[in-house]
Amino acid sequence: MSDEPQRQQPGQGWAPRRPPTADASRGTAGGTPRRTGRRRLLPTWRTALGGLLIAALLVVGGFFLGYHLVQIPAANALATQQSNVYLYADGSVIARDGEVNRENVTLDRISLAARHAVLAAEDRDFYTESAIDPQAMLRAAWNTATGKGKQSGSTITQQYVKNYYLRQEQTVTRKVKEFFISIKLDREQSKDQILEGYLNTSFFGRGAYGIQAAAHAYYGIDAAELDAGRAAYLAALVNAPSKYDVITHPENRDAVERRWNYVLDGMVDEGWLDAGERAALTFPTPRRTTLPTGLSGQRGYIVNIVKNHLVQHGIVDEAALDAGGYRITTTLHKDKQDAFVDAVNDNLMDRLDRENRKVDTYVRAGGASVDPKTGKVVAMYNGIDYVKQYTPNATRRDFQVGSSFKPFVFTAAVEHGSRTQDGRRITPNTVYDGTSERPVQGWGGRYAPENEDHRDYGDITVREATDKSVNAVYAQMAVDVGPDRVRQTAVDLGLSEDTPSLDDAGPSIALGVATASVLDMAEAYATLANHGRHAAYTMIEKVTRGTETIALPERRTRQAVSRQAADTTTAVLRGVVENGTATAAQSAGRPAAGKTGTAEEDTAAWFAGYTPDLATVVAVMGQDPVTAGHKSLYGAMGLPRINGGGAPAEIWGQYTREALRGQPVRSFDLRLQPGAWQTQPPSGDPSSSSSSSSSDDPGDEDGTAPDDEDTGGRTPDGTGTRTDSGRTGDGDGDEGRTGDGGGTDGTGDTSGEGNGDGTTDDTTGRGNGQGGGRGDGDDANGDDAHGRNGLTDALTPHHRRDR
Repeated sequence: MSDEPQRQQPGQGWAPRRPPTADASRGTAGGTPRRTGRRRLLPTWRTALGGLLIAALLVVGGFFLGYHLVQIPAANALATQQSNVYLYADGSVIARDGEVNRENVTLDRISLAARHAVLAAEDRDFYTESAIDPQAMLRAAWNTATGKGKQSGSTITQQYVKNYYLRQEQTVTRKVKEFFISIKLDREQSKDQILEGYLNTSFFGRGAYGIQAAAHAYYGIDAAELDAGRAAYLAALVNAPSKYDVITHPENRDAVERRWNYVLDGMVDEGWLDAGERAALTFPTPRRTTLPTGLSGQRGYIVNIVKNHLVQHGIVDEAALDAGGYRITTTLHKDKQDAFVDAVNDNLMDRLDRENRKVDTYVRAGGASVDPKTGKVVAMYNGIDYVKQYTPNATRRDFQVGSSFKPFVFTAAVEHGSRTQDGRRITPNTVYDGTSERPVQGWGGRYAPENEDHRDYGDITVREATDKSVNAVYAQMAVDVGPDRVRQTAVDLGLSEDTPSLDDAGPSIALGVATASVLDMAEAYATLANHGRHAAYTMIEKVTRGTETIALPERRTRQAVSRQAADTTTAVLRGVVENGTATAAQSAGRPAAGKTGTAEEDTAAWFAGYTPDLATVVAVMGQDPVTAGHKSLYGAMGLPRINGGGAPAEIWGQYTREALRGQPVRSFDLRLQPGAWQTQPPSGDPSSSSSSSSSDDPGDEDGTAPDDEDTGGRTPDGTGTRTDSGRTGDGDGDEGRTGDGGGTDGTGDTSGEGNGDGTTDDTTGRGNGQGGGRGDGDDANGDDAHGRNGLTDALTPHHRRDR
């Protein structure tokens, strides 16, 4: 046995490990050295590649996930809000209502220069590039991070998405949504649609959203009228709306002009503007005071009245109006509207002393003016300022109309062939007892109205009683006609059936206890001016919303009362202006007819009048500004009292003169009631049973009425008369009966020659009786012949005029 140690066999006990060799320190079995120190912190190329692949997969997956998850939402509430735009008949703006001053317009209503200016300012590659610009987004982010200021890297599409679909907050979530919605929108809408939406939603300062509102706010024009210079300024505003308004921030003008030049130069670079034209442009300073779009002055009244008219006539419902976006062209004329305001100021408001006369603080005024031929309201006056006195005085129905109602009583009398209590036909020359507080005859109860200042007139003709506004005569006439007939005639002429105190009045209806509005009265008087043909007033010419035109109710004109009834009333009302209580209305400088009126206790004074071309009603009212109660106007303007022949008639005269300036002066063309010119003695006069024409009457020889220079030639239209067709009156004009010798040669049931007043209506023939004349289709009384001394002479025997 050897003494050397034996090698231990595996598994036979413990043995020391072999020390590591030098190769072990070099790495793995493959020979790659291990990474030590800082190198251990860097990824291998395999790790980097794998990470990039995973990141790419996440980005692509995230993109597709976001694209499918983010949907195009409904528009935000602010983006869809618009103002309603109210326009004069000539298209100029009256006002805009609504919380947001925006009027959406189609792209073709925006000038090409304006479109190009905005593209030059915001996104010159809009039509050629995609909806997003990653390079611009990165550049904006870098400039923001490096302190060069916050900048937008958004395209026009992205800005539109932010304005229309999202909110303005600066958050990652909003930016992500904006990114995906922009891509989708670019696929679903055309570039023109996106640009149109952008131009309608961008904010330009001065409360103007959209380029149409901005064009009005800064330059008072439509977007379609913007030239390159003005368009470039508006485009510059988008970048900093408040900061770049050179009127409110003149210190920023240099920066604004640099931005303006940048826009114009961009337009030249893109071939959108000629370089020579560009060189000739100067900076277009915007308006210092922009077109008012608030509701102060008359504007607020007009907006509310027009809105009520739209809703009440079923043209647009209230909810739709509140949503906005309507463009409403009214029938109002700006020049006439301004003339009305000036007339009220000159003849009333400027004469008040509210500091030293308390009664002057009560004074209110209302007015309305209507074209008789069309029924269109051309002007209104509602108060000094909507923001100070919000009740519209042209449409309120709480003040008595007073004696301005009396013409409706006479119209009803002629229309119905009414007679006095003793059987005399009511004409302009019928004589009544004008004694103050004379009890009305033929009425169940006792009613004895007093005349103004308790004055007694004794026997007086209807014409004179109208000139002097005699209550005793008209209260009796209302009973003679019948209050119900008077009421219906007033409604037929244009008063609302809902007029307070119209239904429950007896003889007092003649004194104007009803509380019709100024606008209602203007409609009724317009019917008289239009020979009895009635067209309900309208103040809407056109309504559109976007490209849609809203249908308006069909306009209809009807014969409310016969032409003879309306024209004979006009003849009587001519005397009120020529000789009666409304001589101040002569300042209009045109043939005019009208009637004054005063409410009980002098709480209101009226003048309602018309020319052949214009019917206008003016009222001065008394109202406590604190309690809103009615107040008497004694002492207002330093005068003992205000009556219709004062300030109301003066306002009417000045307004009518200015409103019709430049238009030809037209005379009334009248066809009067048969025998209207004949005198009728009072009851009990021995001559009352015989012919009332004296032998020296100019009309006695040939049976024609005295000539009248204002009536003009006979109108051959054959419209506007209504009595029994083709019949003659009896000796004193009883319509619908034959005369003593028969009837006429006309279209009626009888023929021959008689001694009545001649033919009445709708006849073609010759009347040979007393007062007869040549008939051409409406009447044959000859009462509309020409003459020398005005219409008053046609109603006054022997051409005498009472003073």
